[in-house]
Amino acid sequence: MGLAGTSVPGMSQDRLIAVETSILAKNDGYAASNRRVLDALGVFAVNLVSSPGSGKTTLLCKTITLLHDAPLAVIEGDQQTSNDADRIRATGAPAVQVNTGKGCHLDAHMVGHAMDHLRPRPESLLFIENVGNLVCPAAFDLGEDAKVAILSVTEGEDKPLKYPDMFTAARLALINKVDLAAACDADLEAYEANLRRVNPEIEILRVSARTGEGMDLWLAWLRRGLAAKARVEAAQ
Repeated sequence: MGLAGTSVPGMSQDRLIAVETSILAKNDGYAASNRRVLDALGVFAVNLVSSPGSGKTTLLCKTITLLHDAPLAVIEGDQQTSNDADRIRATGAPAVQVNTGKGCHLDAHMVGHAMDHLRPRPESLLFIENVGNLVCPAAFDLGEDAKVAILSVTEGEDKPLKYPDMFTAARLALINKVDLAAACDADLEAYEANLRRVNPEIEILRVSARTGEGMDLWLAWLRRGLAAKARVEAAQ
């Protein structure tokens, strides 16, 4: 397997690793540039990652609604369509759609171009909703302050064990759709134990966009991150 967990028929592993190393190094350069821009503005950027169908767009729409008039913007990543960006814009939030085509993740260059269009306000939140995929996005730094992994109770408690790189890279895990836990016979303690098995330092919140459970804790986490970023920006 290559560095990003990939294999290519007809390509040796040494060659694949060399290609991936070059791609990731180039991406890291763009990510550093994005981070300098965001740091100078005091923008707190979160990279939302999950499997398809985890409910991250619904969760993001609910988050935006609950944040009321807080300054924020959204970069929406999908392989095709503008469906999710249209849903975000319906909340009144500015959003830019990035279609990756056959690509399975956003990269820092794409995000930099989207930031040029969005022009995030100083001391604001920037949500980057990545393509639904728990493999490739783990390896690509976008210049964000934190990766937030969203895991729904319908996906199975062993998901962190199957995709450890993503949950190791995440600062926060949101166990989503907890209102369905009883119906799914989901063991939330097992979800948390498996998350901490692959990442002992990860923060974990249980949330439901439908009922609002845990949303106050999620909003408080975002506000703490934004306040800390603003303090760093003010000290520069």
